[in-house]
Amino acid sequence: MNEKPLGRKAYGHIPHLPGSRMGPGDHSCHEGQARICTLKARDKHDHITVTEKLDGSNCSIARLEDGWIVALTRAGYHASTSRYEQHHFFDKWVMSQLPRWDSIKPGQRVVGEWLAQAHSTRYLLTGEPFVPFDLMVGERRLPHSALRAFCLASGLRHPMILFDSVLSINGAMHILNGTGFHGATDPVEGAVWRVERDELIDKKKGGERHRVVDFLAKYVRPEKVDGCFLPEITGQPAIWNWSPDGQA
Repeated sequence: MNEKPLGRKAYGHIPHLPGSRMGPGDHSCHEGQARICTLKARDKHDHITVTEKLDGSNCSIARLEDGWIVALTRAGYHASTSRYEQHHFFDKWVMSQLPRWDSIKPGQRVVGEWLAQAHSTRYLLTGEPFVPFDLMVGERRLPHSALRAFCLASGLRHPMILFDSVLSINGAMHILNGTGFHGATDPVEGAVWRVERDELIDKKKGGERHRVVDFLAKYVRPEKVDGCFLPEITGQPAIWNWSPDGQA
């Protein structure tokens, strides 16, 4: 039986900023959240990081509570059971280098874009085919500093940071300058705004604060055509940015 090792999806959907292209099942962020991302933070305890949004297949590397490493699709199933070849490549890639994932603790999972196959953007990859963008425990995201620590330990690269503060949509797209920073040969998809907050956890201890992830929001350029390079849509062979034998 094909079961979900986590008992849930490995990842959900990030809400969209105003003007972003939305597909089936997508939803907009609250207007107040959009203001925090693009106009003005609430106060000094907001910390906003804007990163490039990459276009691949959402996949995860999870360490189960019993210590086993598993490669998962977005829906939460073993990548090795997917009907798509790109997910089998992901499973083999993850399992071929298990010591690399030693910094993932039991109950944690690293979520990222698997860029092996072109979806709506083709890449001449400047790094490895997996680009982590979230480190999670259950439904909780860990701060970006934890993701950066994982990337440092594993030798992987997280999405390019475009700005470390409030940034307009036009500002983000201007910095991306069409093809971004990860080897895209087509217009990049957009950007992701990550809002973290220093929350007060114990007033009795003199106002001690703890960094938490408040919310994420994204912008996808309106003219993007979802999956325009996928064989299921084109009727043509898959376009590979990467393959296990090293030949794109």
